[in-house]
Amino acid sequence: MEVARKSHWEKIYESKDEEAYSWFQPYPHTSIEFIEYFQLPKNARIIDIGGGDSHLVDALLRLGYTDITVLDISAMAIEKARKRLGDRADRVRWIVSDVTEFEPPAGQYDFWHDRAAFHFLTIEPLIRRYVDIAQRAVRPGGYLVLGTFSPSGPKKCSGLDIRQYSRAAMSAVFSPFFRRVKCVEAMHVTPFQTTQHFLFCSFRRRRQS
Repeated sequence: MEVARKSHWEKIYESKDEEAYSWFQPYPHTSIEFIEYFQLPKNARIIDIGGGDSHLVDALLRLGYTDITVLDISAMAIEKARKRLGDRADRVRWIVSDVTEFEPPAGQYDFWHDRAAFHFLTIEPLIRRYVDIAQRAVRPGGYLVLGTFSPSGPKKCSGLDIRQYSRAAMSAVFSPFFRRVKCVEAMHVTPFQTTQHFLFCSFRRRRQS
């Protein structure tokens, strides 16, 4: 399954420019608002899951953040981001991996960000695996922010099924290890002028699981 997912995303990133991605946004307003809300220090250890060719890393570098990791299943997505950033790419840690195969050290990150990667996991074993990896990776007291399609959003993306989440559903998945802090709804306008309804929820890692 991992090989099939990787092949799917490599083909997408090889065949399209960023303006042709339905998820493309030139500036990640909602994600940055969460970072500002939590008043993360500039040396906070931040990881962007599925962040490949996203512009969040650009925004973080401009804001002065110094400890940024980007993980994506697609090597092509990361290569595109590195080329876009030029010399600044050397200030970022890049990881090519399926998130469900990721093995971070315990407590490695202060802030785990995921816009539209988690909702592609549609079977329970992979969802549980993701939660287990996230709870291990985020230090006690650290933060997790997830953006998924809401119940009013699409049921598919890039030819793949996704799982929609309400506030209650997302909280139920992460509540064993994380306490929900704040959720916001966001309407994403695609490059094709269609709209996608997202739900972003933030959580804080419980100090004791």
